[in-house]
Amino acid sequence: MDKATVNNIAKLARIKVSEAETESLAGELTNIFDWIEQLSEVDTDNVEPMTSVTDMVMPAREDKVNDGADAERVLKNAPDLPANGQNFFTVPKVIE
Repeated sequence: MDKATVNNIAKLARIKVSEAETESLAGELTNIFDWIEQLSEVDTDNVEPMTSVTDMVMPAREDKVNDGADAERVLKNAPDLPANGQNFFTVPKVIE
Protein backbone atom coordinates (compact mmCIF):
# COMPACT_ATOMS: atom_id res chain seq x y z
CA MET A 1 0.00 0.00 0.00
CA ASP A 2 1.40 3.39 -0.92
CA LYS A 3 1.38 6.66 0.99
CA ALA A 4 -1.26 8.22 -1.28
CA THR A 5 -3.71 5.42 -0.46
CA VAL A 6 -3.01 5.79 3.27
CA ASN A 7 -3.61 9.54 3.03
CA ASN A 8 -6.86 8.94 1.13
CA ILE A 9 -8.07 6.44 3.76
CA ALA A 10 -7.15 8.88 6.53
CA LYS A 11 -9.06 11.65 4.75
CA LEU A 12 -12.14 9.45 4.33
CA ALA A 13 -11.96 8.41 8.00
CA ARG A 14 -11.37 12.02 9.04
CA ILE A 15 -8.17 11.06 10.86
CA LYS A 16 -5.19 13.38 10.96
CA VAL A 17 -2.08 11.42 10.00
CA SER A 18 1.36 13.00 10.03
CA GLU A 19 3.83 12.36 7.25
CA ALA A 20 5.99 10.32 9.66
CA GLU A 21 3.05 8.03 10.52
CA THR A 22 2.08 7.46 6.89
CA GLU A 23 5.00 5.13 6.17
CA SER A 24 4.35 2.84 9.17
CA LEU A 25 0.59 2.86 8.58
CA ALA A 26 1.16 1.76 4.98
CA GLY A 27 3.08 -1.27 6.25
CA GLU A 28 0.52 -2.08 8.91
CA LEU A 29 -2.41 -1.83 6.49
CA THR A 30 -0.55 -4.02 3.98
CA ASN A 31 -0.08 -6.68 6.69
CA ILE A 32 -3.79 -6.49 7.60
CA PHE A 33 -4.88 -6.92 3.98
CA ASP A 34 -2.45 -9.84 3.53
CA TRP A 35 -4.00 -11.50 6.59
CA ILE A 36 -7.50 -10.95 5.17
CA GLU A 37 -6.41 -12.62 1.93
CA GLN A 38 -5.18 -15.62 3.94
CA LEU A 39 -8.55 -15.87 5.66
CA SER A 40 -10.38 -15.88 2.33
CA GLU A 41 -8.45 -19.04 1.38
CA VAL A 42 -10.01 -21.02 4.26
CA ASP A 43 -12.74 -23.43 3.14
CA THR A 44 -15.90 -22.54 5.09
CA ASP A 45 -18.47 -24.24 2.84
CA ASN A 46 -19.58 -26.78 5.46
CA VAL A 47 -19.27 -24.49 8.48
CA GLU A 48 -22.50 -23.39 10.08
CA PRO A 49 -22.72 -19.70 11.07
CA MET A 50 -22.41 -19.04 14.80
CA THR A 51 -23.80 -16.41 17.13
CA SER A 52 -21.71 -17.64 20.05
CA VAL A 53 -18.86 -20.05 20.75
CA THR A 54 -21.26 -22.22 22.76
CA ASP A 55 -24.54 -23.75 21.63
CA MET A 56 -27.36 -21.66 22.97
CA VAL A 57 -30.86 -20.58 22.17
CA MET A 58 -31.36 -16.85 21.98
CA PRO A 59 -33.57 -15.73 24.86
CA ALA A 60 -36.95 -14.44 23.80
CA ARG A 61 -39.67 -12.62 25.64
CA GLU A 62 -43.32 -12.25 24.91
CA ASP A 63 -43.92 -9.24 22.69
CA LYS A 64 -46.54 -7.35 24.62
CA VAL A 65 -47.32 -3.70 25.12
CA ASN A 66 -46.70 -2.29 28.57
CA ASP A 67 -47.42 1.13 30.07
CA GLY A 68 -49.91 1.75 27.29
CA ALA A 69 -52.83 1.91 29.68
CA ASP A 70 -51.23 4.67 31.77
CA ALA A 71 -50.73 7.54 29.31
CA GLU A 72 -50.39 10.14 32.06
CA ARG A 73 -47.38 8.34 33.56
CA VAL A 74 -45.78 7.73 30.15
CA LEU A 75 -46.16 11.37 29.10
CA LYS A 76 -45.04 12.78 32.46
CA ASN A 77 -41.46 13.28 31.24
CA ALA A 78 -42.41 14.69 27.85
CA PRO A 79 -40.76 18.08 27.32
CA ASP A 80 -43.61 19.49 25.25
CA LEU A 81 -47.22 18.27 25.28
CA PRO A 82 -49.89 19.41 22.83
CA ALA A 83 -52.08 22.27 24.09
CA ASN A 84 -55.28 20.46 23.16
CA GLY A 85 -54.72 17.78 25.81
CA GLN A 86 -54.22 14.86 23.43
CA ASN A 87 -51.96 12.06 24.62
CA PHE A 88 -48.94 12.07 22.31
CA PHE A 89 -45.42 13.46 22.11
CA THR A 90 -44.71 16.48 19.95
CA VAL A 91 -41.37 16.49 18.18
CA PRO A 92 -39.53 19.09 16.11
CA LYS A 93 -40.05 19.09 12.37
CA VAL A 94 -37.23 17.22 10.62
CA ILE A 95 -38.25 17.44 6.97
CA GLU A 96 -39.08 20.73 5.31
